[in-house]
Amino acid sequence: MLSIFSKSKKVEAAEVYGLLKTDMHSHLIPGVDDGSPDLASSLKLIRGLHELGYTKLITTPHIMWDIYKNSAEKILGKLDILREAVQQEGIPVEIQSGAEYFLDDHVAELLSTNQPLLKISGNMVLTEFSMAYQPHGIKEIIFDMQMQGYQPVIAHPERYSYLIQNKGFYDELKDIGCLFQLNILSLGGGYGKTVLELAQYLLKKDFYDLLGTDLHHSGHLEALRQQSLLQQVKKLLESGRFRNGGL
Repeated sequence: MLSIFSKSKKVEAAEVYGLLKTDMHSHLIPGVDDGSPDLASSLKLIRGLHELGYTKLITTPHIMWDIYKNSAEKILGKLDILREAVQQEGIPVEIQSGAEYFLDDHVAELLSTNQPLLKISGNMVLTEFSMAYQPHGIKEIIFDMQMQGYQPVIAHPERYSYLIQNKGFYDELKDIGCLFQLNILSLGGGYGKTVLELAQYLLKKDFYDLLGTDLHHSGHLEALRQQSLLQQVKKLLESGRFRNGGL
């Protein structure tokens, strides 16, 4: 499907990601999840994203209560420290923070007690669920989110590899009003053949609304510079289907 890109004219990263402008999925706040371990690493990653062409970063720490017991207060406090360091380093990039909420009992409790969720933009909330097995009960949580005025965004739906046997679940999520976010690196095959196949399937269905790096470490930065990946993203952006520029 995409082999012709290898023969195309070389594309510069800033030409692609500069057009996208905003990355809305990353793990840049130091020491809160499986992303950046410390402030120095965060600054290196942020500088790298700026060099790629991004001008705005909406980072999204995990809130996954069994592993990462992050609260909105903790995340926003760490964000202030990170912003100050970025300013001192003179990196001209805007940084905000949402969160990547694992749809579990903890999120259900937050909703039941009307505690505000961190949003990536407007009323959009980034969500994920188990990558090991098909979840039960997440539609109820999504419904509760919607009843409180939130717009659920499903992070990297192509990475739920078990759905290769049940693609209809994607239609169900779309039918109840979810937005979908594609991991850019899924297009490079870095997560495996099945993930790439599902990404291509969802692209053909025109199901994706947002593009994100899901950046965790410097290896992801290097992968984002691959020419074949840049060619693919450039072509996707020409479709005008993605909402990143309006975040």
